[in-house]
Amino acid sequence: MLRNLIYCLLGTGLCLVVSSYNTAPASKAPAVPAIARPGIKTIIIDAGHGGRDPGARGDYSTEKKVCLAIALKLGAKLKSTFPELKIYYTRMGDTYPEIKARADYANRNKGDLFISIHANAAPKIKHTKFLGYKTQVYYTRKGKKRIKHTRRVKNYKTWYTDNPSRGTETYIWAADRSTIKGGYVGERMVEDVSDKEYVPDINDPEFKAKSLLWTKRFFNKSLLLATLVQEEVAKKGRINRGVKQRNEKGIWVLQATAMPSILVETGYITHSADEAYLNSKKGQDEMASAIVNAVKRYQGTSAPQPISKNAAHSSSAKSLHASR
Repeated sequence: MLRNLIYCLLGTGLCLVVSSYNTAPASKAPAVPAIARPGIKTIIIDAGHGGRDPGARGDYSTEKKVCLAIALKLGAKLKSTFPELKIYYTRMGDTYPEIKARADYANRNKGDLFISIHANAAPKIKHTKFLGYKTQVYYTRKGKKRIKHTRRVKNYKTWYTDNPSRGTETYIWAADRSTIKGGYVGERMVEDVSDKEYVPDINDPEFKAKSLLWTKRFFNKSLLLATLVQEEVAKKGRINRGVKQRNEKGIWVLQATAMPSILVETGYITHSADEAYLNSKKGQDEMASAIVNAVKRYQGTSAPQPISKNAAHSSSAKSLHASR
């Protein structure tokens, strides 16, 4: 009996000692949210040329028309894929926003990506064939003293064929170069943007300092997006002409945008097969889809990243022209 009493007292004491400590599981520390990749909230779509500037010309179409058609399809597909994205267009009709205005518009709306749509061009190839000699009439002196003469001259037949250049290539601004080069961008001639009314002084020290910071900061991202675009267009069966780095006047707008920026030369409007493709619903849909797929891969996900509710209310598409 005494032994049982002792055991009971010892057990009670042990329970009191143990209960004096907090034996409940330690509460979990607040979960640290996973660091999400910064989502793309705003994309600026730039349809090249427009209005008074037709751009390159094919046999029956103009670059400005093709650019606008693809740009509008691209915006619609991006909006469908990423409903909460804000999509801005530098133009939505046959207008010509100045080159500087396009860059200012993109910067003002804090774009996360700038995608400029263009069509390439190359001069047709001239052919000549010697057909023999023909008689040519010419005159010496004037009035009543005019004398008629004939001579034998070579006779040639001349005709033109498509330049073989075709396919898609994507440009980025070359951040490691500081000089402006004239001449050609690929095979196409650079656009005339030397007018002070449309382009700021690219030699201005302040502008050069800002643009150099922008291009160096966003160079890798621009290169990544451009590479993905080229991979996606190749999947559509297009000729992949690769990613090109340039710092020429014709793609100046890429230097002036404070965000990853690319310029997609969707095809050669001067090549009959490319021109037909760029003017077809199939071709325009495929080019737009390829760029959308590249944006998906650029984000590293096939679904849109979360966007704050505060940003969602202004997700409707706008254009530079409409905002004025």
